[in-house]
Amino acid sequence: MTDETCQGQEWQGWREATERALYGPGGFYLRPEGPAGHFRTSVHASPLFAGAVARLLAEVAEELGTDEVDLVDVGAGRGELLTSVLAAVGSSLTVRAVAVERAARPDGLDPRVEWTNRVPRGVRGLLFANEWLDNVPVDVAEADADGTVRYVEVAPDGTERLGAPVTGPDADWLDRWWPLREPGARAEIGRPRDEAWAAAVASLAAGRAVAVDYAHVRAARPPFGTLTGFRDGREVPPVPDGSCDVTSHVALDACGDSGPPGAELVTQREALGRLGVSGARPPLSLASTDPAGYVRALASAGEAAELTARGGLGDFLWLSCRVRPRDGGPGARDGRGY
Repeated sequence: MTDETCQGQEWQGWREATERALYGPGGFYLRPEGPAGHFRTSVHASPLFAGAVARLLAEVAEELGTDEVDLVDVGAGRGELLTSVLAAVGSSLTVRAVAVERAARPDGLDPRVEWTNRVPRGVRGLLFANEWLDNVPVDVAEADADGTVRYVEVAPDGTERLGAPVTGPDADWLDRWWPLREPGARAEIGRPRDEAWAAAVASLAAGRAVAVDYAHVRAARPPFGTLTGFRDGREVPPVPDGSCDVTSHVALDACGDSGPPGAELVTQREALGRLGVSGARPPLSLASTDPAGYVRALASAGEAAELTARGGLGDFLWLSCRVRPRDGGPGARDGRGY
């Protein structure tokens, strides 16, 4: 890290620089093509994902004892998940669908989808956040040669330098969730994500909140952090100039601790398995009795295998927590699982 290459450039912490690069004027996430123009999430990989969310929504509605339920998609992209879930649900439920996204409402979106830039209050149903928390901007810390943990500052061209020592709540968060013991060790300070998740969960009057993301837990933190960039389907160096996504994996166990007790953390492979998504191949006998059905089932199994693959999308973590109605009415019973 040197200052010489960045004379005259503005140095910022990664949190401030990422906020500007992603959501400022001309920011990466405000572009018309949206996230789908640059990378493929589970939502885009297969309609099986939306079908699983639809089944999850039906479970929540049953727990609440109603056929009228809210579905709030936080970090909604261009509304792809909500559109697909509404199609999967059909007439079995009356769904108030709300997209929470900082970009403008896209043209041609299903008129049933409400569009807002903030999580609504009083939600009774399912709040679902797929790959949202990884784009909540955070600061980066690094231990210097003497072991002092310092903020990492960055210039618009991606050049870095070490700044002031980390103190206060950020230092407390690192001590608890991601201590840096060796010179050169790095971490993303996840406190803003904990706060964002806690605020989102607090919007629920009753129901469930689920976050799905690239993630890690305290027992297996990456020693040098995970900060990176993506553009046009490829991983690139993180440069906070609006030309690429700037993202890092989420300390999802810390987020879970910020919400109500009883949060559950499982892999996407397990979560989708509970919701009926399996990569098992159909029986070969089906090929002779129903060739077209066999081909469809085989294609579905391939899509399910991608969503649940170890080393791929199946390793995403799902954080789930229940919010019981404050009046102790319908939906107040205990229970776990997806």
